[in-house]
Amino acid sequence: MTNRLSRPNKNSRPSRAAVLSRAMVCVLLGVLLLAGSGCGGGRSVDTELVVTGSTTILPIAEIAGEMYHELHPDQKVLVSGLGSSAGIETVSSGSSDIGTSSRDLKPAEEQLGLVDTPIAYDAIAVIVNPENPVRELTTEQVRAIFAGEIENWSELGGNDKDIGLVNRDEASGTREAFHKIVMGDHPFDRTAAVLPGTGQVRSVVSNAGGAIGYISLGFVNDEVKVVAVDGVVPTKETVIAGAYPLQRLLHFYTVGEPTGLARDYIEFVLSDAVQQSVVRDAGFLPMSREEN
Repeated sequence: MTNRLSRPNKNSRPSRAAVLSRAMVCVLLGVLLLAGSGCGGGRSVDTELVVTGSTTILPIAEIAGEMYHELHPDQKVLVSGLGSSAGIETVSSGSSDIGTSSRDLKPAEEQLGLVDTPIAYDAIAVIVNPENPVRELTTEQVRAIFAGEIENWSELGGNDKDIGLVNRDEASGTREAFHKIVMGDHPFDRTAAVLPGTGQVRSVVSNAGGAIGYISLGFVNDEVKVVAVDGVVPTKETVIAGAYPLQRLLHFYTVGEPTGLARDYIEFVLSDAVQQSVVRDAGFLPMSREEN
């Protein structure tokens, strides 16, 4: 497919596609693994709980599910990460018991009778390759980058290198939250590389010198560099204080008030045993900010 990513520029520098292609090859080989996830049928709602949705929330839901099963060996928690939109769709249709989402409900989804239980605070980190000398961007600059209005790092005080945009797919709650907070009425640049998972975005950015992406703060590691936004670096302290501009809630959605096994599991996720260990270890902040 031909687009601006594959168009040579006047200085014959590698195109955006060339900047990202090597990094994407090995990353995309793992994408099909997500296709094997699913809910299955023929289960007992008293002994099996299906939790589907956000890849951001996946580590919390999985580890909490394993801990819950250890305490209740006769009950299983089946967790999959197919994206926030998939989580909302499956819980609405009855294919899952809990839909996890890293974004708020859209107006049409607010009519589905879903009950929201927030389970953690999160921040969206803007990440670049560690070799990139740019350390800070304004919200307006981030918006212009992802809208395709700024195409070279030299325009931002960096090296003379094409910017390689790495975006999330439309099912992503992180993308939805990023669009709401940063982009507003501005559309994303359609030439950006679009990936289905947080780990894929991080891997591509870590391997492509000119790349930029955004991921949940809980998934940041030494492979990438976080840039400050409006002079604020995302940290536990800046998120708690409300100083960092790109932050959000992580959600568990149920059809109506949770009951039975779903209620017990959600209460367990909100307990200190999970909030003060699993949530923190995953890089997120517990719901009670007084305890942060």
